[in-house]
Amino acid sequence: MQLGISSYAYTWSVGVPGKMPAKCLSAFDLVDKAVALGVSTVQIADNLPLHEMSRNELTSLRDYAKGKGVQIEVGSRGMTLENVTRYLEIARLFRSPILRMVIDSKGFEPTLEKCIVTVKQLVPALVEAGVQLAIENHDRFKAAEFARIVAETDQEWTGICLDSVNSMGAGEGIAEVVKTLAPFTINLHLKEFNIQRVWHNMGFVVEGLPAGQGMLDIPWLLNEIRVFKRCDSAILELWTPPEEVINKTIKKEEQWVQESIRFLKPFFY
Repeated sequence: MQLGISSYAYTWSVGVPGKMPAKCLSAFDLVDKAVALGVSTVQIADNLPLHEMSRNELTSLRDYAKGKGVQIEVGSRGMTLENVTRYLEIARLFRSPILRMVIDSKGFEPTLEKCIVTVKQLVPALVEAGVQLAIENHDRFKAAEFARIVAETDQEWTGICLDSVNSMGAGEGIAEVVKTLAPFTINLHLKEFNIQRVWHNMGFVVEGLPAGQGMLDIPWLLNEIRVFKRCDSAILELWTPPEEVINKTIKKEEQWVQESIRFLKPFFY
């Protein structure tokens, strides 16, 4: 399993609407970050949409990453036939072994049954491209429902991108999610978190932290995933709470990435 970084490790640097930096981090910059951190994989997700780049720009990025010894994994959101087909072509260009996909997008929230039908229709294109579809456990569906999508389609060419925090939005904890989805996991998002009760005791706040500084038992999680021998990459993502000004937020984000990678490396090298 290779350690890598996501464009969602540098969410604020890439740019969040309403809090944009003076100069946004580019896909090329993300490759440079990986080299500086000493990791070999970069997952470019929907906050840096690759389909908005020209063919020449994509080819230049592919060649740049290859020259730096960095593998690019391709990601997107919106699991429609049109979008997945478009991103499969991009994945082929980068020789990305997976296409990480969040099912929902703005104005698009298909039923579970529709998801299963769509993935069944996509299997021949996945086989032709030689790319596995890694469906991320995002907020709306339960872990058992994500498992059903894989089990009822094609377990060789579809799998789960397991995010360590997202399923809290569906009311599920990490132990429950891992028990259900680990056998199907082909890509892992390492995202640290902490949960604190609010001052008035009526509720909780979930926030991110650098890897190893929160409640996520990372050694346990890696062991649970590795036993099935299906997952080839573990990708760092962060939920970095913002500071009062964007420059301070970006500085904290960079510090958190560096602290996280230092903590994680001994589990991979």
